[in-house]
Amino acid sequence: MTTPTPRTVTLLDVAHAAGVSKSTVSDALQGSGRVAETTRDRVRAIAEELGYRPNSAAQRLRRARTGAIGLHLPRTATRLDYYMTLAFGAVERAQEEGLDVVLLAPTGGSTRSFGPLGPTHSSGSSGPLASRVDGLLVIDPEIDDTAVPGLLGSGVPVVTGERYLGPSPTPTGAVVCDNAASLTTLLDHVRDRGARRPSLLAPEGSSSWAQALRATATAWGAANGTEVALRTVPFAATPTDTEAATLELLTADPSIDAVICAPDGTAPGVLRAAAAHHMTVGTDLLVATCVDGSAARNTNPPTTAVDLRPAAYGRACAELLCDVLAGRTAPDTVRRHEWALLTRPSTTGI
Repeated sequence: MTTPTPRTVTLLDVAHAAGVSKSTVSDALQGSGRVAETTRDRVRAIAEELGYRPNSAAQRLRRARTGAIGLHLPRTATRLDYYMTLAFGAVERAQEEGLDVVLLAPTGGSTRSFGPLGPTHSSGSSGPLASRVDGLLVIDPEIDDTAVPGLLGSGVPVVTGERYLGPSPTPTGAVVCDNAASLTTLLDHVRDRGARRPSLLAPEGSSSWAQALRATATAWGAANGTEVALRTVPFAATPTDTEAATLELLTADPSIDAVICAPDGTAPGVLRAAAAHHMTVGTDLLVATCVDGSAARNTNPPTTAVDLRPAAYGRACAELLCDVLAGRTAPDTVRRHEWALLTRPSTTGI
């Protein structure tokens, strides 16, 4: 019988056991900061009791640094489950390295910091960004997001989630999905299920994801000899937006037999439009979405979707930045993130 390897005790474990912040534990163990002697003694005793051993890699990360990284999300991100799930994945991975995550407001001003004991808020920004964080995560950067050039030129390592297509300085590294392949797989799937006139509700905007989906729909149509009916909707479209767009599509062209909606959480709107046209989803009209989530899983019938694994994606972005900061990988590293197609009754009719 193999004896399981004991789990490494982290700085966060000590903080939770002592009922203090991670920074207090760090100061107490290193003999720095303004920590009361009684607190210092208690933290040290708890650390010894738990068997805590300093993480040398994390210490290298923190030495002469702020102990935090910044996270910049698209301007509409707070409305979308995908980005919130991604953010918590990034926070989890960063904290394993002893780093806090500061959520940067899209237009500057207030920030939200995620520490080991939950989120705290601070207003305003004091000093240059480079003096407040060790590095930055910039997710789905858009060309027309005026904050992105300043972030890329802030003087700290920057890892992007998806490529930045603008003219600013290139990021230090990137984690990318093959979005063209995921949409191609969806279109192939609905074709193989009998669709002859597919359509796409594509996101507006200048992000790599949005541009890849629009270009792929056109290329797939040309390669398959059947045009993909294309309508653009807001990047953070609501179900009401996609319901209106689907009604417009079905009214203009009754031969449409498949609708793929790109934005997160919008599949219910497509299903409402199908019901208004007295179409049965899964047989008369195939429905799929480019982003899986609770909205896709809980429709009736459940909606076929691309699982982008947002928590794992957030972890992967934070891991690349941590590796850059610790010198474990070279700058200009690009890593691939895997996705999966989840087929459900909205396209299978089962």
